[in-house]
Amino acid sequence: MWFDNKVRELATVCLPWQQWTKAGQTVNQIYYLETLKRLREKVRRKRPELFANKSWILHHDNAPAHTALSVREFLATKQITVLEHPADSPDLAPNYFFLFQKIKELLKGRHFNDNDDIRSTATEPLKSGLGAGIGA
Repeated sequence: MWFDNKVRELATVCLPWQQWTKAGQTVNQIYYLETLKRLREKVRRKRPELFANKSWILHHDNAPAHTALSVREFLATKQITVLEHPADSPDLAPNYFFLFQKIKELLKGRHFNDNDDIRSTATEPLKSGLGAGIGA
């Protein structure tokens, strides 16, 4: 998730940019570093003014891949500001407490044919604006 200071709103990674992890892929520090590089490039292309003046703020939780030394060094080297994440905070983790819960409710009890079916079904609520109150 990243914060857009210009419009003073949260912009979540899953809304403007989706990246599905391949089946069997472990999200470790190496994988997360590659994800951050792609996110940084996406911000550079989509919001060049934010990228140029370094006014975007990254918000991620305290997962081991997010707090690894190599990740912290990358963020420091690239001067990416990170919003500290207190544990179990609904104010700073709206996706966990609101958006993902709504999607889970929509998907509950459904059966899927394959991973593509899961992706398209889970993505549809995001495209329809379910997360509009959370950020875009």
